[in-house]
Parts: sequence; C-alpha cells; structure tokens
Amino acid sequence: MSEIIQDKVNQINCLNEEIDSLYHQAALKLGVSDCVLFVLYMLHTNDGKCLLYDIYKLSGISKQTVNSAIRKLENEETVYLEKCNGKSKMVYLTEKGKTYTSKTAARLFEAEYKALSNWTEEEINLYLKLTERYHADLKNEIESL
Repeated sequence: MSEIIQDKVNQINCLNEEIDSLYHQAALKLGVSDCVLFVLYMLHTNDGKCLLYDIYKLSGISKQTVNSAIRKLENEETVYLEKCNGKSKMVYLTEKGKTYTSKTAARLFEAEYKALSNWTEEEINLYLKLTERYHADLKNEIESL
C-alpha cells in the first residue's frame, strides 16, 4: 500500500472521528444523549415523523439503544409510535416534542446550516460528490471482505 494513501486514510479517519466528537459535544451542550439527539434530528428533518426502521438504518446505533431512547421520549410525552403498513412503526413528534426539538435538534441543524453557508454552492456540490463516491467505493470494498 502506498504510504501516501495510508496517510490520507488516517487523515480521513481522524477527521471523521473529530466530526463525530463535535456531534457528541453538541448533544452534551443540548443536554441530551447522542441517540436522543439523533432521533430528534431525524424527526426534525422529516417534518415531525419518521419510520422507526429508518432511524435504525441511518443511525448505526443498536436497536436496543434506539428503542431505549424512544421509550424515554415516549415517557416524556415527546414522541409517540403508531403502526403503519403491517409491522412497520412510525415515530411522531407530539406538540411538546416539537417545542423540545426546537431547543435541541433544530439548534444543531441551524449550526450545520451556518457552517455550510460559508461555502460556495460549487464547494458544497464537490464535497457531496466526493463523499458519495468515497461512501460507494468503501461500501463495495467492505462488501467484498
């Protein structure tokens, strides 16, 4: 393996870890767990509703941890679940949940928005294009392990 590519892999991994750390810091500052913040974020960016399956799939967090976070939010009357299409469940924000989300996940979304507002449209598109390419190539490599 080329030493240059090895160094770049390490740089990419360090940046990814640092970005993950920023999201953890955001959760701490907002007074919620990482998982609760992710659930609220998903609901915020999907008009107050989201399939439970999508939360599992996109979070990379164990089902048990996601379910615990959702139970906590249900007990606080922040979200509720409803069955849809057979076994599937939809998670919804309550009115109380919408207020809570405006103080948590919506603030994180606003921070992301402000960070990208300093970029040109060309820079954003390039970042997305390269990230999508890296994701697809890495996925193929992992599938062939």
